[in-house]
Amino acid sequence: QVQLVESGGGSVEAGGSLRLSCAASGFSFSAYCLAWFRQAPGKEREGVATITNTGSTSYADSVKGRFTVSKDNAKNTLYLQINGLTPEDTSMYYCARAKRPWVRCGITDPAAFDRWGQGTQVTVSP
Repeated sequence: QVQLVESGGGSVEAGGSLRLSCAASGFSFSAYCLAWFRQAPGKEREGVATITNTGSTSYADSVKGRFTVSKDNAKNTLYLQINGLTPEDTSMYYCARAKRPWVRCGITDPAAFDRWGQGTQVTVSP
């Protein structure tokens, strides 16, 4: 049974940092492209970052330089380090797994992902 469980969200002041984690189980973690998405109330889900099975990363323009995606294959865990938080970063953050192993994935196509976590809330106050 595939599971993705996010943690690490919280309420912080602008300028602060958080590290989100996504614990994965039930599949060959190292073989899949993984991603972080976020969704604020009343807004569409937005891709934030991806990391391929080989560790190549990509980011949305809005978070480049502030967000860092990484993974630990030994721990089956995906991470998102978020620095310089702004109120505009307030969202529910989700991790997701690509539909197939050994292929790249893009943050512009949520349909390319077939497994999602339940999300972790990040709230940034001015």
